[in-house]
Amino acid sequence: MGKYILECCVDSVESALAAAEGGADRLELCSGLIIGGLTPGISLFEQIRRYSDIPIRVLLRPRFGDFLYTEHEFEILKRETELFGRAGAEGIVIGCLKEDGSLHMPQMRALMEAAGGMKVTLHRAFDVCADPMEAYEQAGELGIDTILTSGQEENCLKGIELLRRLDHIREEKGGPKLMAGAGVTPEVIRQFLAQTNITCYHMSAKKIVDSGMRYRKEGVPMGLPAMDEYSIFRTDREVVAEAKRILKINSGKLCEFPAMC
Repeated sequence: MGKYILECCVDSVESALAAAEGGADRLELCSGLIIGGLTPGISLFEQIRRYSDIPIRVLLRPRFGDFLYTEHEFEILKRETELFGRAGAEGIVIGCLKEDGSLHMPQMRALMEAAGGMKVTLHRAFDVCADPMEAYEQAGELGIDTILTSGQEENCLKGIELLRRLDHIREEKGGPKLMAGAGVTPEVIRQFLAQTNITCYHMSAKKIVDSGMRYRKEGVPMGLPAMDEYSIFRTDREVVAEAKRILKINSGKLCEFPAMC
């Protein structure tokens, strides 16, 4: 699709196929999307690959919470990097921090080495780091391809100024691509295109699908009590298609008013 990238974050085969059908350029594959994403099982990756050849970057996150990892958690991350590389992933999505909020460079270097020829995205650990300018420079030194960020805010619209500043640095000095994430919708993409030069966008395009269960046992939560066990999150193909259409318009490959072209 030219210079624009639309990445969809998915945690099921159904969502992966809907995103691909909607025109996504790439997937970020995870499990547990409702809690921010965790490392998916290798069988989920393999099942998606059976039905689609869309590029997949795999999120590697061993648990919910912060990004300060124990030695056991780090060894798991290295092993998963190797496993998904052998399985054919286009890339991995990683991020490790030190206690002081800086990038854990020894761990990041080790994961970069384990990644070999795979592309690497620095995930939203970047959004909770202490110094985003230093982290951006370090990411460039590591050879990281892309940084997924909300501009250190709860959503990317609130963080648009930092995203713009970082992208200016990229344009002037080089460095990783910036991919806007958190709260991305077709309308948010439209606003970013009008106000920034950001070319990469990350969205889940979630919709809620009601469970097919007829018998429903109430009052026995499997996780957090606030979560509805009978509501399933899936990617909405039409939302993805609208986001892709907006990017195509901006790239000049599609006229918004065909009758006038």
